Amino acid sequence: MKSMNKIITKSLVLLALIIASCNESTFLDEENPNALTETNFWKNEGHFNAALAAVYGALQYRSVSGAELVQEFVLGDIAGTESWYRPYPFRNLTYTNGQIHLTNKWEELYVGIFRANTIISQLEVVDEETLDDEARAQIEGQARFLRAFFYFQVVHTYGGAMIHDGVAQSIEELSKPISSIEEVNTQIIIPDLEFAMNNLPESWEANDVGRATWGAATSLLGKTYLYDEQWGQAANLFKEVIDSGIYSLTRNIEDNFWHENEFNEESIFEVNYSFDIKPGNSGFAEDDTTVGGAGAESTTLSTEVGHLQYGAFNTVIASYNLHEMLVYDEVDPNNPINDTNLESRRMNATIAPRNGEGDWYLAPFAEAKASWGGGQSAYLKKHSNWYHLDAEPPRGRSGINFRHIRYADILLMYAEAIINDSGDFMTAIEYIDMVRSRAGVYTLQQYMDMNGGMFPQLHVSKQVHGNHPLVAANAQTVLTHIQRVERAIELCFEGHRYKDLVRWGIVKEVFDELRADEIWREANLDVTGQGEAPLFISGRVRPDFIQSSQNYRSAQHDYFPIPTGEVLNNPNLNN
Repeated sequence: MKSMNKIITKSLVLLALIIASCNESTFLDEENPNALTETNFWKNEGHFNAALAAVYGALQYRSVSGAELVQEFVLGDIAGTESWYRPYPFRNLTYTNGQIHLTNKWEELYVGIFRANTIISQLEVVDEETLDDEARAQIEGQARFLRAFFYFQVVHTYGGAMIHDGVAQSIEELSKPISSIEEVNTQIIIPDLEFAMNNLPESWEANDVGRATWGAATSLLGKTYLYDEQWGQAANLFKEVIDSGIYSLTRNIEDNFWHENEFNEESIFEVNYSFDIKPGNSGFAEDDTTVGGAGAESTTLSTEVGHLQYGAFNTVIASYNLHEMLVYDEVDPNNPINDTNLESRRMNATIAPRNGEGDWYLAPFAEAKASWGGGQSAYLKKHSNWYHLDAEPPRGRSGINFRHIRYADILLMYAEAIINDSGDFMTAIEYIDMVRSRAGVYTLQQYMDMNGGMFPQLHVSKQVHGNHPLVAANAQTVLTHIQRVERAIELCFEGHRYKDLVRWGIVKEVFDELRADEIWREANLDVTGQGEAPLFISGRVRPDFIQSSQNYRSAQHDYFPIPTGEVLNNPNLNN
């Protein structure tokens, strides 16, 4: 279901926000009585809700929820790319503070913050006749949730943020120093999310589905505490979400990556896109900042990840490590969620290997017109339109929503939090196994029952090392499973992976291990044939980690540098 009136009013609202915030009185001495101005806007609840649509609209930006996220997909251990594609400097950690993605993401997140601040500032002066207490609280709760969301993205992308808690009235007020993650958490993110938790509903009526809810605010606050290693507080908040009974895992994991069951029972916070709105406009223009509105309300992410011979560019390719873990995501034949599939349900929903099951772009894999270029073992399915179209939509007009928070993520974060808080790895296994069972694969408990309390380390390459070492279940081995296996294969290409590796402090360790696997494959692959099972790499080994393992420095690469333009224009940053 496409919601929030499909953000149809966004063009009008953005014009109103621009007029209201710029305080310009040039061009004409006489005021047009039909124009939206600071004096005739903010006069009723409809105006405030229209302004909120503009804040939600900022979520559609390409660097926030769209195609530019591919630059970050390749940072961790789940993906590779080729030297001729835009993400290549990020895969190799050779990007600089002049990289356009760094600038775009910074600017787009701060556009969202500015729009939220505009509403919050107006709520401080609006009279009771314009908004009653309930309407005011719900509008403020949404604006503050969205401001917290944008700030969370800023601080965990750039390692800090300029704090703007209102609309700046001068250039001097715009030029703030960078505050630490802790300072932004304390001053903005935590109080905003606490307010949102206390003032947002658990759900909305059908026409408003997609707005921020109590569950979204509680989940993001738990994630904020998790990243800050305040394990007990994080666990308590995640448990509130779990015990609320509002959310559950979808039966079919595919429902989280296509358009046919959006805003489903697993969805906690997702960004709305459409195939149909403004059909003449390109999806590459995602924001309605021009008269008449240029934004198509579509996403170009499928154009980036879909296959080259199906109208896309496959700029991101599954890493060998991810591919192999999905191969050994071993199907439990007694799990009723499985049909005739021999591969796990989440493998079928995530990647397209050479010997894949079922159809891909409406044709059996054996009939696929896709060529398997040298070094490629599997292409991406997630976020692409492989399941209902024979090619990606022209002009980047995909309508697949982007899910930022879903219930499976909460279950895994809860498992992580309780292990770190109390060492209770058996309870953690229960929640991990909920996610594994939905995927149709053997649970950790089943492995332990079959192996005397031990389970396999599935992140260790069986192709390279000959087996998956068995380890006894304890707090450390289960935590390692969450880090290296479960979050990697369940949540890959959803915007979490590199942030996870950074907060765990294991980036270098992972890169070095995967580079060693590459070296083994380079020495053992029959480059003239089709390679060896299970990956069937042909022609060459793609060197995804040769440079990143050498170049990585925590102080330099855990977070993006502040963009060059911001440093040059802000006197508080260039001293």
